[in-house]
Amino acid sequence: MEKIKVQDSVGTILIHDMTQIIPGVVKGPRFRKGHIVREEDIPILLSMGKEHIFVWDQTPGLIHENEAAERLARAISGSGISLDEPKEGKVTLTAAHDGLLYASEDGILALNTLEGVILATLHNHYPVKKGDQIAGTRVVPLMIDEKVIIVAEEIVGTYSQPILDVLPLKQLKVGIVVTGSEVYHGRIQDKFGPVLRAKVENWGSLVIDQALASDDVSIIQSSIQKQLSMGAEMILVSGGMSVDPDDVTPAAIKGMGAELITYGAPVLPGAMFMLAYLGDVPIMGLPGCVMYSKKTVFDLVAPRMLTGERLTRLDIVKLGVGGLCLECPVCTYPRCSFGK
Repeated sequence: MEKIKVQDSVGTILIHDMTQIIPGVVKGPRFRKGHIVREEDIPILLSMGKEHIFVWDQTPGLIHENEAAERLARAISGSGISLDEPKEGKVTLTAAHDGLLYASEDGILALNTLEGVILATLHNHYPVKKGDQIAGTRVVPLMIDEKVIIVAEEIVGTYSQPILDVLPLKQLKVGIVVTGSEVYHGRIQDKFGPVLRAKVENWGSLVIDQALASDDVSIIQSSIQKQLSMGAEMILVSGGMSVDPDDVTPAAIKGMGAELITYGAPVLPGAMFMLAYLGDVPIMGLPGCVMYSKKTVFDLVAPRMLTGERLTRLDIVKLGVGGLCLECPVCTYPRCSFGK
């Protein structure tokens, strides 16, 4: 550190907090440690009785924590992210719009292994609203070797996708096929369709058709085909997903020549979930739990597909860690462990 005249301090960095006292008005830190002195600060410092101040010696190769945090934040940010101004060396990242957070777990780990670098985020695939805080980044020392930040920027450059992205949910045309002879023949009221419709509409998509089908392969297939001809971009087939001989939904979907991604998921509730694709159209076979449980495998996978992501079997398998819903009396999802 060095002692210099206040008039010569513009652009230098304060080494400690500086307290301003105005009797009966204020007593507290007026300038914080790490503050970069500006021209307009000079009269204030002089009014505080500071003709000389202690500042950081500007050693070549070192950069201030605020600059380091800004560079880290810019490097990791993809689309749909807003950055605030550095505050005490930290930059907060927020969602610029509603959507789903995509966070590179490998990238975050690689950055945090660098000495002095800190990046804390929400979980991958966390649903967020505009203005929600999604991450914070900073460096530990007040001044850090710029080489560390350069390495961090180079690490980010090795990934094909941004470290952090907030992707909006697309408005898709969705078809719903409710299976079950008891519903098809009017013996009981359909309670599955309204649940699915409410979820789809809450995600911003549009239900273009809702059909009832008995436990008959040809009828289920005809209903799906009709919705495809109407322009459906996602199809939900409810019920008939167990291993009972008369539960034929999986056979109907596979029989249409769809690419089967998975029949079964390591998620409770939702183990009998099915995902297949006919071309680019995802078809989901939804087990009965989706009708009566507040959150299920459907709530974990559907928003990801609504961002345009095409899921693989590995994506579904990875849901096993965090795939147990505790079915709390008062549901706080996503502020819980489910799907994390």
